[in-house]
Amino acid sequence: MEIINPEIDHYLKGLLPNRDSVLQQMETYGNEKNFPIIGPLVGRLLLQLASLTEAKKIFELGSGFGYSALWFSKGVQQDAKIICTDGSPENAAMAQGFFKQAGIERLVDFRVGDALSLLDNELGPFDIILNDIDKHEYPQAFRKAVPRLRKGGLLITDNVLWSGKVVGNDRDPETKGILEFNQLAYQSQDVHTVIIPLRHGVAVSMKL
Repeated sequence: MEIINPEIDHYLKGLLPNRDSVLQQMETYGNEKNFPIIGPLVGRLLLQLASLTEAKKIFELGSGFGYSALWFSKGVQQDAKIICTDGSPENAAMAQGFFKQAGIERLVDFRVGDALSLLDNELGPFDIILNDIDKHEYPQAFRKAVPRLRKGGLLITDNVLWSGKVVGNDRDPETKGILEFNQLAYQSQDVHTVIIPLRHGVAVSMKL
């Protein structure tokens, strides 16, 4: 199921200015390898939210080869720190190469391992936590991430409409995880959440 009318999606993508060469390389790699990335429409949202919150401390639950971190880097303060996580040493090495090309390696601390376990070792508070791990782990991510946000901090979660599966009959573990996460995000007294129907759905939860 298309979340956005394909013609509207095409129109929005047509509005995008050219990205810098490193982002373009990352997008080309993602397309060639069928590696899921947030894409430039959501990337611009990350940049804007990082700038609006004057973010200095960001934790990414799931970083892939660093595409989202590069977008964040364009909106953070000069003394910011972005902690990236991924289970693949190969993805981490590739990300480091892209970060070096972009001149942002000083901003990023890339850690290899289980994202939720790595978050357990952090007290925070963080200005932003990005949640883009395996979808069945989304409820656990919500419960672990919210206490580590500062007041007014943001939990940004990708894929919360899951190609429309949230309104279908499919109840596989991934879809169940997203459905439970969305309920938690809207019913919790600790955050104020809005889902933006952009790409596959982005939830922005502000800690109260």
